Amino acid sequence: MSQLVTLLVAAAHEEAPIIAPPWVFALAVAGVFLTLGLLTFSYRDVANRHSGKDSGGTSSHQDEHH
Repeated sequence: MSQLVTLLVAAAHEEAPIIAPPWVFALAVAGVFLTLGLLTFSYRDVANRHSGKDSGGTSSHQDEHH
């Protein structure tokens, strides 16, 4: 049991090698955040897509078909 504890303590004090500098990770996260923001922005008009504004119809006209 004490060997396991010694191994865990030794592993905790070792520095794990990272594959890139911290600014690369920050840049990747910022890129993902920007992409998700643009994706969200692209869906801004989905709620109004079938409201009849393009065809000049009213909402009562739409209710007849549903």
